[in-house]
Amino acid sequence: MNVLILGGDGYLGWPTAMHLSAHGHTVAVVDNYLRRNICREVNAQALYPVPNLHERVRLWESLSGHRIQTYFGDLAQWDVTADVFRDFQPEVVVHYAEQPSAPYSMLDRRSATLTLNNNLQVTANMVFAVREFCPDAHIVKLGTMGEYGTPNIDIEEGWLDVEHKGRSHRFMYPRQASSLYHTTKIMDTDLLWFYVRTWGIRVTDLMQGPVYGVFTQETGHDAGLLPFFNYDELFGTVLNRFVVQAVAGYPLTVYGQGGQTRGYLNLRDTLSCVRLAMENPAERGELKIFNQFTETFSVNQLAEMVCRVGKDMGLGVTVQNLPNPRKELEKHYYNPAHTGLIGLGLEPTLLTDEVLGELMEFVLSHRERIDKSVIFRGVKWA
Repeated sequence: MNVLILGGDGYLGWPTAMHLSAHGHTVAVVDNYLRRNICREVNAQALYPVPNLHERVRLWESLSGHRIQTYFGDLAQWDVTADVFRDFQPEVVVHYAEQPSAPYSMLDRRSATLTLNNNLQVTANMVFAVREFCPDAHIVKLGTMGEYGTPNIDIEEGWLDVEHKGRSHRFMYPRQASSLYHTTKIMDTDLLWFYVRTWGIRVTDLMQGPVYGVFTQETGHDAGLLPFFNYDELFGTVLNRFVVQAVAGYPLTVYGQGGQTRGYLNLRDTLSCVRLAMENPAERGELKIFNQFTETFSVNQLAEMVCRVGKDMGLGVTVQNLPNPRKELEKHYYNPAHTGLIGLGLEPTLLTDEVLGELMEFVLSHRERIDKSVIFRGVKWA
């Protein structure tokens, strides 16, 4: 299929581009380096240098024989979006093109405005472009489990059947985000659901948990193919941050009581989930929702695992409980369903000591590049 990846330079976008091209799809990516530019502005560089998109594409083609077409431009601008869709004519659109950081969205008014304007306008432009240039295309949008919040009931897979005063109805599961970033993801979902009902577009919304890791089957070719690996408070995901902190001799930054529980998945599984969603597309006028994670852990459980594996590697890992700068429950019920993707054939990569040790060994090889000053900034929600 012709697959257009929006945000194809990112932590998830670039590995997805390689993975899908390796599986025989014709892949194009579009990006405007928003993440790279923000990281430079806030001094949040990745653990190692990442080649630009032109260099990555050339390297991937030379090693694999698979070509990835590239477009550059701001998808929040309609003319850019229209030109890309008109030229490439996608059959599948994978939507990663958003400001992806909850802490960054809470940093100040400017970061909040950027998050709102970019995330909502790109999603809207994508929908308008699909309707105008490729109305049968299937949109695969990366949502987040953070849309659900932490309700005191089981989290269903996207939908909830409600009986009330003798009548019943199927509703989208209630959402209650804990950051502005997550709120924009809820608004994305609502926008897509509206146009699914109104225009009959086809959408799969993947409610993804925090991703960890750096390796995929495709990155084994060359270090220049690795994705971004941020470890700072703004753009680093929690397990990736903990691994770098352990290697650097920096106490693991556990916020509050550490009971915050979420669903996690390995980077390898993100790619498999996106491909499975593509291979099992939504019908016209259908919004499919999958909860995309493989295991649940509390922050304390992740810290304990990093301490144990780090100790086996001779690292003196310590933990520091910090006052929680976020507005979130630190002790809560959390039982989300996640059977849909397993039913389609997902074979999870579980977080074993071996998998964690492999990641820690990789970070150890880049230890001299760790800048401790960017690890914790204390961005406060209120």
